[in-house]
Amino acid sequence: MASGEGFLTDEQREVLKIASQNAETPLPSPRLSSSPKSPTSLLSDHQLKDPAGGKAPTCGVGVRHVRRSHSGKFVRVKKDGAGGKGTWGKLLDTDRESHIDRNDPNYDSGEEPYQLVGSTISDPLDEYKKAVVSIIEEYFSTSDVELAASDLKDLGSSEFHPYFIKRLVSIAMDRHDKEKEMASVLLSSLYADVISPNQIRDGFVMLLDAADDLAVDILDAVNILALFVARAVVDEILPPAFLTRAKKTLPESSKGYQVLQTAEKSYLSAPHHAELLERRWGGSIHVTVEEMKKKIADLLREYVESGDTFEACRCIRELGVSFFHHEVVKRALVLAMEIQAAELLMLKLLKEAAEEGLISSSQMVKGFARLAESLDDLALDIPSAKTLFQSIVPKAISEGWLDASFTKSSCEDGEGQSEEKRLRRYKEEVVTIIHEYFLSDDIPELIRSLEDLGLPEFNPIFLKKLVTLALDRKNREKEMASVLLSALHIEIFSTEDIVNGFVMLLESAEDTALDILDASTELALFLARAVIDDVLAPLNLDEIASKLSPNCSGSETIRMARSLITARHAGERLLRCWGGGTGWAVEDAKDKIMKLLEEYESGGVVAEACQCIRDLGMPFFNHEVVKKALVMAMEKKNDRMLDLLQVCFDEGLITINQLSKGFTRVKDGLDDLALDIPNAKDKFSFYMEYAQKKGWLLTSFGSSAMEAPPIATAS
Repeated sequence: MASGEGFLTDEQREVLKIASQNAETPLPSPRLSSSPKSPTSLLSDHQLKDPAGGKAPTCGVGVRHVRRSHSGKFVRVKKDGAGGKGTWGKLLDTDRESHIDRNDPNYDSGEEPYQLVGSTISDPLDEYKKAVVSIIEEYFSTSDVELAASDLKDLGSSEFHPYFIKRLVSIAMDRHDKEKEMASVLLSSLYADVISPNQIRDGFVMLLDAADDLAVDILDAVNILALFVARAVVDEILPPAFLTRAKKTLPESSKGYQVLQTAEKSYLSAPHHAELLERRWGGSIHVTVEEMKKKIADLLREYVESGDTFEACRCIRELGVSFFHHEVVKRALVLAMEIQAAELLMLKLLKEAAEEGLISSSQMVKGFARLAESLDDLALDIPSAKTLFQSIVPKAISEGWLDASFTKSSCEDGEGQSEEKRLRRYKEEVVTIIHEYFLSDDIPELIRSLEDLGLPEFNPIFLKKLVTLALDRKNREKEMASVLLSALHIEIFSTEDIVNGFVMLLESAEDTALDILDASTELALFLARAVIDDVLAPLNLDEIASKLSPNCSGSETIRMARSLITARHAGERLLRCWGGGTGWAVEDAKDKIMKLLEEYESGGVVAEACQCIRDLGMPFFNHEVVKKALVMAMEKKNDRMLDLLQVCFDEGLITINQLSKGFTRVKDGLDDLALDIPNAKDKFSFYMEYAQKKGWLLTSFGSSAMEAPPIATAS
C-alpha cells in the first residue's frame, strides 16, 4: 500500500484519506443491513488514474471492494456485497418492494400497512330520537307512566323534549285508540314535572309544522291531530291562546292551519266539549278519575267482606293505574279509620302490596301525605282520625312498608302546608274583595276588609291579584286599580310591598301574556302610572329591575315604562291613559259633570240628575261631582246641590269615600276659592257640619282632613 502511494497525486491522497475515515464511521441506514456500518461510495466517484492518463491499478483500493467477475473484469461492488451487476444480491435484500402473502402460513395481520378508516360523528339529537322510541314503545306495552317519566329523566338532554312530544303523538296517531289515550295521559303526567310548558308548546308547534308530512301516511291526520290539540287544551297543558298564536305562524293553506281550525270549531266549541274529549278515546283504557275512585272504593269494600288479600292485590293490579295507587293507600287508611274491624285487614293489604312491589314506596308515601293533609276535614266525621293516623304511621314504618322519611318530611312540611293553606285562603278572599270593589268603588270598605284579614305580609300578593284581574277587564277597572294603589300606599301598603308586588307581576308576565296579548304594554302603563301617582319613585324601577332575572321579559316592560315616564307631557298622558275608565279624557268627563250640574241647578229634577251621574259610569270619579257641586253651591249661593248629594248618598250612587275625597279636594283649594268667594271657608264649614249630621261624612273627617296630605288629582 505504501509503494502504491507513490503513484497518487496529492489530491488523490487527500480523497483517499477522507474515504478511509468515513468508512470507519458508523452511519444510520434506513435499509436492513448485515453490518452496522454503511459502505461509502466516495472512491467510486473518483476514477483513479495515473499521471500518464492510463487506468490506475487496483493496488490503491482495498481489495475487499473489488471483485473479479467470470469475464475477467474488475467489478466495483457495494460494501458488504449484494447489489453488483451479475451478483445474486444479499440474503436480506430490502431494496425491493416486499409483498405480503395472506396465504402464507407465517402471515401476520399485524404486518399489514395501516389505513385510516373514516367514521361518522354521532349527533346527540339522533341518539335522543332513537332512545325515546324505545321509551315510547315500552310505555305502550306496559302503561307504566312512572317508568316512562323516570326513563325520560334518566335520558337527560331535556332541551330535546319537544322532539319527544312530536314522536309520542306521531306514533300514537298511527295506532289504536288505546295508544292515543295513553299518549294524552302521559303528556298530562309529564307536564311541568318533567317537560316544561314551553317545551309542550314547542312540541305541538313541531307537530303542526309536520302535519303535511303526517297526512301523507295517515289519512285522517288532520282530524286526529286536532283531537290531540283540543285534548291538550282541555287537560290544561296548552293555553287556549295557543290556537290563536299558532295560527299566525302557519300559512292558511297548510294542514297545520286546518288542524287548529278543526280543533277550535269542531271540538272546543261544542257543548260539553271537555267531557266529550276526555271520553273520545274512552273505548280502550280511559276511565275518568271519578270512575277510577269508585272502582277502588268497591274493591276495598269487597276486600273488607272477603278478607282475601291475594284477590284484592290482583284487582289492584288489574286496574292498571300504578301512578294512581296513592288513591288506594288513602282510601284504605280512611276505611281503616271508619271501620274499626277493618283496620287490621287494611294494614295487612297495604303491607302485602308493598312487599310484592305492587304499590311503590313513593306511592305509599304520597297516599299517607294526602291523608295527612285532609285530617282536619276528616276529623269532622271521624273525631279520632288524628289519633288513629298517628298510631298507624309508626306501625307502618316499623314493619318496613312505609319509608321512615315520611315522618321527617311531614314535620318539615307541616308548617309549610299550614302556610300554603293560609295563602290559598287569602287569595280566595282577596279575589272576592277586589270584585266587590270593582262593583262599588268603595275604597274604605276594601281597606277595612284587608285589615280584617290581618295578613299584611301578603300585601304584594294582593297587588299582583288586583292588577292581574284589572288587566283582563275594561279601562274602567284599570283606572280603579291605579286609584286604589294610590289610596293603599297612603293607608296600609309600604313602598316595599308595592315594589315586591310589581316584581311578582313582572316575573309572571310571560304566563299572563298567554291569556292577555297586550299584557306587557298594560303592565308598563301600570308601572308608569304608579310613578306619576307617587306610589313609586323612579329609582324604584331600578330596584325592581335588579330583582328580575336577566332574561326575564319583565325587563323589557320596565324599559317601556321608563320611556313612557320620560316622554313629553308624560304626567298628563298617563293620568288619561285609561280615560277615566270609559275611554273618555278627563277633561271630557269634567265637562259632562259640569253640564249636568248646571242643568240641575237651573231647575232640573233630582232623579234626572242622578240618572245622568249613573250614566257616566264612573263611580270612582264621583268625587269630581262632589267637588263641583260644593263649589257651585258656594258660587250660586244655592243649597239645592246639598239636596242632590243627599239623594245620591241615600241611593248609594256616591259612596262615603267619594264624598270624603270630594270634600277634601275642596278644602285643599279653599285658599284659591277665597279669592273669588270671600266666605268660602265659612260655607265649607257649614257644608261639612251638615254632611256629618246627615251621615255623609265621618265625624272624624274634620280633624283627619286637616292632617291628611293633599290628594293628587287632575284639576
